[in-house]
Amino acid sequence: MSTSRKLLCAVYAVIAVAALIATWSQNVAYLGGGNLFVDFWRDTRVNPASQSITVDIALFFLAAAVFMVIEARRHGIRFVWAYIAGGLLIGISVTFPLFLIARELKLGAADTPRLPVLDRALLTAFAAMTAAFVLWVDLA
Repeated sequence: MSTSRKLLCAVYAVIAVAALIATWSQNVAYLGGGNLFVDFWRDTRVNPASQSITVDIALFFLAAAVFMVIEARRHGIRFVWAYIAGGLLIGISVTFPLFLIARELKLGAADTPRLPVLDRALLTAFAAMTAAFVLWVDLA
């Protein structure tokens, strides 16, 4: 496996771990307030902002699930429905990067195109903004 593929897997792993910590720290905190599986979903509908992000995530999840199933079949990645079920139970922000790691491992022998400098710079900036946003939300 090329160094760039290994680095990409490491990036996906960091995202998955950060997602697990950031989402489940809030889920655990929410547990004190009632029934996670009933009250939580009701609270995703309390105002237009929460409804917007909930619908956004649900539709992203659908697109990700379609992509995961097609790519799993194309590249022989096993247990694709476990990633999707995990997305429902744990969080798609955790399981989608894990699926991408599995995909990269299957693609390991293939050539990885090198991203242009502008793409790398913009992805780095986007990652930094996302990290700052997650901390702003998570530490509120």
